[in-house]
Amino acid sequence: MKPAPLLLLLLAPLLLHSATFATSADAEKRLQVAVNEVLAVADRASTGSGLAGSLRPVLQKYISFEAMTRRAVGPGWRQFTEDQQKEATQLFTTLIIRTYSGKLTPGEYPIIKFKAASAPAPGRVEVPTTLLYRGSQYNVTYRMEETEGWRITDVVIEGVSLIANYRSQFDAQFKKGGSSAVVNALSECVAHPQ
Repeated sequence: MKPAPLLLLLLAPLLLHSATFATSADAEKRLQVAVNEVLAVADRASTGSGLAGSLRPVLQKYISFEAMTRRAVGPGWRQFTEDQQKEATQLFTTLIIRTYSGKLTPGEYPIIKFKAASAPAPGRVEVPTTLLYRGSQYNVTYRMEETEGWRITDVVIEGVSLIANYRSQFDAQFKKGGSSAVVNALSECVAHPQ
């Protein structure tokens, strides 16, 4: 009498699907909370100049900057010393936050529509959105991973991955002068914003 294992085998796809749905829903909720918190901080800002500093703690709560930096650097990351990894992560964090906050104008907020999330792999979720801002519409997909809660690890805007875009730049720097060249390039970007 072995119907129980057979029943579990038959139910496994259904159980897996509902676990994936719950995981996707959790990630989507976390992203919505993050977006609402960012917009609330932006709403309280009177000017754009102090916005990056105000947004930093919020974004660090919802974005895994260490994972983003590691992936943006690519395979060369393993050749960074621990101190270089920390410095690169801090610089990349500053660069991303400054770039992100520079796109927001106090008093003007995007309209964001969340679409059904998908789970391409265990512990990973992609949440597609449509963003309407200043009369233009953008397709933005947030890639999230479950590490200390759901955290954003990449943003794909109109099919272009933020991480892939930076990787091509960092790869060129790495080929020129290794890990020091990447850290120096990041320092230069942070010190002299364009």
